[in-house]
Amino acid sequence: MQPAKLFLLASLFPLAACLPMQKKVPSGAEDFATYCAACHGDGAKGDGPMASTLDSTPADLTRLAARNKGVFPATAVMSKIWGYTEGPDGEMMPQFAPLLDGENMVLFDGGDGIATPTPLRLVQLAEYLKSIQR
Repeated sequence: MQPAKLFLLASLFPLAACLPMQKKVPSGAEDFATYCAACHGDGAKGDGPMASTLDSTPADLTRLAARNKGVFPATAVMSKIWGYTEGPDGEMMPQFAPLLDGENMVLFDGGDGIATPTPLRLVQLAEYLKSIQR
């Protein structure tokens, strides 16, 4: 390698240290473990350690598609997680919008043909829940 090229490459390494570090975005499974497992359980069946302290039993999240004629209701799930919708009789799951919001947005089409900017972590969490359906 020519000395000039070697010098140029060597001079770029300190500059790389000056670049802002990108935060690792937690996966859907990691966010589930952090925010959901206490109530819904590690297996997402509604049997988490906090479930017995709640007024109503947390949903079995592995059966969402089965309860919706075999189709995973991604938009409804994300609305519930985000805090837009309440459950029956006004019961409400905590709103996770402030925890899952961030600068990483992706376009999500909820089936209506309209790609909507949506927080990446919210989409990842819904995709994780979709992956554990039985």
